[in-house]
Amino acid sequence: MGACRGVRAQGRPPGGGPAGDGSPPGGANPPPRHRPRAPPPPGPPLADLQAFAVELRRMNGEINRMTHGFAASQQLHPTDVSALAAILDAPAPLTPGALREHLGLTSGAVTACLDRLERAGHVRRARESTDRRVVHVYYEASARTAARDYFMPLAEATARARARFSETELATVLRFLSAMNEELGEVPTARR
Repeated sequence: MGACRGVRAQGRPPGGGPAGDGSPPGGANPPPRHRPRAPPPPGPPLADLQAFAVELRRMNGEINRMTHGFAASQQLHPTDVSALAAILDAPAPLTPGALREHLGLTSGAVTACLDRLERAGHVRRARESTDRRVVHVYYEASARTAARDYFMPLAEATARARARFSETELATVLRFLSAMNEELGEVPTARR
């Protein structure tokens, strides 16, 4: 047993102060109590954040399940389908460098991905007419049919879910999803 264990401060009764009443040692008066600070403004309860996280993960998982199924049906890798989605959603034709940046892949991995997609007839690469060094990637119109057919159940599910909400609510949901995409776009990813 340690030498200090169970030993009271010499000359002081239990309770700290000279009278044993819990007052500070040395007979000093306790400092005046300050009013408690106002609590910080309420943020979203942790449960709300957890609920959002769960539902976003569930949706992501369901979309991934469909994406993996499409990849298998087309004999592609899931990353190839992510590349197709990026090419389809881009406001202008992407360069391989922009696609690499978007997907967070190496140059070699993007080249291999585009090679597979081009062999499968999903995309074509074309050199820019004004600058022959610039290559743009285009989604082939014929490949859109296969994607449209496969993902029709997703479009139908989206239409059914949309029907449950008012236009005002849908506008809010769309604003939220856009804000989430902006925020997630700012989160740095680990580089290999």
